[in-house]
Amino acid sequence: MASHQALSDSDHPAVRARAVELTEARPTTLAKIEAIFAFVRDEIPFGFPPKWDQVRASETLQYGLGYCNTKATLFHALCRAAGVSSRIHTGMIDIQIMRRVFPAFSFPFLPKAGGHAWMEIQVDGEWKPIDTYINDRGFYQQALQRLQESGRTTGFSISTAKGPSSCEFNFGEAGFLHMGAVVDDHGTWDDFSDYTASDLYVPMKRWQRAVYPILARLSNRNIRKIRGH
Repeated sequence: MASHQALSDSDHPAVRARAVELTEARPTTLAKIEAIFAFVRDEIPFGFPPKWDQVRASETLQYGLGYCNTKATLFHALCRAAGVSSRIHTGMIDIQIMRRVFPAFSFPFLPKAGGHAWMEIQVDGEWKPIDTYINDRGFYQQALQRLQESGRTTGFSISTAKGPSSCEFNFGEAGFLHMGAVVDDHGTWDDFSDYTASDLYVPMKRWQRAVYPILARLSNRNIRKIRGH
């Protein structure tokens, strides 16, 4: 495999400083994880940055927003910087989860499923999955209400197709956020860049990369409308 730069750049000064700020007063591993979770969920609100997937954790701190893949990259980097064992789990997700987030006209041009990532964290020797940091609380509460009113189980960046949803700190006991829409499992990775360098990863086509900034801008506008409803 060709060499590539890690996206979870836990040695970056900004990432290290943030990890220390969040966790130095937290005496237990679980308390450290919860502090990182709260920061990634709410201080990095759900949204789409100017670049797709190839976004370093330090860049996500600068952008101040993120979606599943870039938030996982940041969460992973902060855990590493804080000495917490973590890894990234990837797969494919039903694109319908982005109904009412992505503009409606875009769906005929999108694949049925897209790449997706969530976190696994080692607690008491056991790897535990978590994805409820992806949507910030303000957005989640409004999006869940709209999803329930729609009568659907998947959309607005939430899926209840396989069980209850949650935006709270939990390892599935209270529900996940996106797991109900995951349609394929691509396993765990030491860094998201390892996944993007693999044959399992489906990169954007050239025209999709050209259109992405427009899609991101329109989607972020929809997110702000939902959050501010």
